Amino acid sequence: MGNVVIHSTFASFLTFMTTFGIVILKAVVAGIVGWQIIKRFLNWLRTSKKLDHLDKGLRSFLVSFSRIALYAVLLIVLAGIIGIPATSFVTVLASCGVAIGLALQGALSNFAGGLMILFFKPFKIGDYIEVGGESGTVAEVSVVYTVLLTVDNKRVTLPNGTITNSVIRNYSAEDLRRVDLNFSAAYGCDMEKVKGIISSVVEAHPLALKDPAPFVRLTSQDASALVYTARIWVQSADYWTVNFDVLESVKK
Repeated sequence: MGNVVIHSTFASFLTFMTTFGIVILKAVVAGIVGWQIIKRFLNWLRTSKKLDHLDKGLRSFLVSFSRIALYAVLLIVLAGIIGIPATSFVTVLASCGVAIGLALQGALSNFAGGLMILFFKPFKIGDYIEVGGESGTVAEVSVVYTVLLTVDNKRVTLPNGTITNSVIRNYSAEDLRRVDLNFSAAYGCDMEKVKGIISSVVEAHPLALKDPAPFVRLTSQDASALVYTARIWVQSADYWTVNFDVLESVKK
């Protein structure tokens, strides 16, 4: 009698393990396949030429958002394969989401900030901006963070919530920028000669625009020197080249 009970129990256990093992195997296979599909889809979003017409910031945001959404869907599918009812699983996720949301209000603020950047477009990938005490070229806009590359190639990661609550200076938004330079000269120097030297340097520079016309005037009488100001309109990409060239040439 005891042997029969043991045999029956072992058979039931073996049946359970076989059935459960098949379920786990299905879940593992589905997980691997789903992970590969998501990986390929995200790679397609990043590299497909069919999406080249999209703004780079929007494309980066879509990749980041799709990654989170698709992995959440995969998790729900795997739970269903294992045998957890989808409605129960979604209810648990929703409850956890509320708790997590309360704990991660900053992250939600960053997510909302990412949406605002996406729709209002205060800058785009490739623009040089200054925000939150940092400045650099926009390299990436994700769901939660924006990445800047500084002029000395440092990678700065800024929360989107901080960005949308700060003053943003976009130096690449307009085609033209104005270079403002101040030069000091002694009171004894001939004013017209000083202005003539500065004007000749500015006019000779090939990247200085003629329209709008450059401005060179005496702008301040300080205690020990006269201050002359040159204002030069240039293409935004030529700003620093003209800035340094004019400074060096006037000194010479």
